[in-house]
Amino acid sequence: LIKFSTFISFSHRLLKMEEFFPESFRLDLKDERNAFFELCKEEQIWICKPSCSNQGRGIFLLKNPAAVNTLQAKLHSTEEYLLSKRVPYKAPQARIVQRYIHQPLLLEGKKFDVRSYLLIACTAPYVLFFAQGYVRLTCVNYDAASDDLTVHLTNQYIQKKNSLYSQLKDETVWPMENFNSYVNEKFGKTQGLPKDWVFTVFTKRMQQIMLQCFLAAKNKLDRKLGYFDLIGCDFLIDENFKVWLLEMNANPALHTNCKVLRDVIPAVVYESL
Repeated sequence: LIKFSTFISFSHRLLKMEEFFPESFRLDLKDERNAFFELCKEEQIWICKPSCSNQGRGIFLLKNPAAVNTLQAKLHSTEEYLLSKRVPYKAPQARIVQRYIHQPLLLEGKKFDVRSYLLIACTAPYVLFFAQGYVRLTCVNYDAASDDLTVHLTNQYIQKKNSLYSQLKDETVWPMENFNSYVNEKFGKTQGLPKDWVFTVFTKRMQQIMLQCFLAAKNKLDRKLGYFDLIGCDFLIDENFKVWLLEMNANPALHTNCKVLRDVIPAVVYESL
């Protein structure tokens, strides 16, 4: 079984956001929206995500200034329309734009991220646990210039849209043990990583980031005996082995449509309960 472990305490300094979270802007806040459009004049990739959504729905890439200009014009025309109709003001759909990490670490040439779990087991008092999850890979090799979303997004819902998914399904999810062995073998010596980097350095950094996010948000949580939540946390590792938090999901997928997930998910649910 996958066991939840208690968080270790961190006596060293708190991380700054730019040390673990890609530069991001909220498009529903005018000041942040304007700051983003001022910033992104040059050729760089941004990823645009809706809030309160899952399965990759509504995500798209902004790959050049023309795409950014189109988005800006669309948001502006929506505002103008609402003002002209004298309807009560409605902010643009809650979305964020996030700087795209275009040099990710690759596994066998494929982009990947790691889904791990934060269990807020109790809020009165606060009790937190961490569980290892699994690695999610794309079906095809990574190409930053590709317009195919299945090259850029690793979640299963998006990967199902790739024609190769049915034959590669079980290869798109790795257990953490396989990931650890792969990193030991392929990168241990060349990158000077300590043995079992995945289960030591990487795991501690995931826990540190989760704990710091919890501390930032805990005052907004309802506190009542019996309240708990299982949060799915998605991490990306770049080619310099820097760990990035992509997002935290309050409704993590619990389907078991491949072998690794059949091993991992029931254990996570059982341990949570």
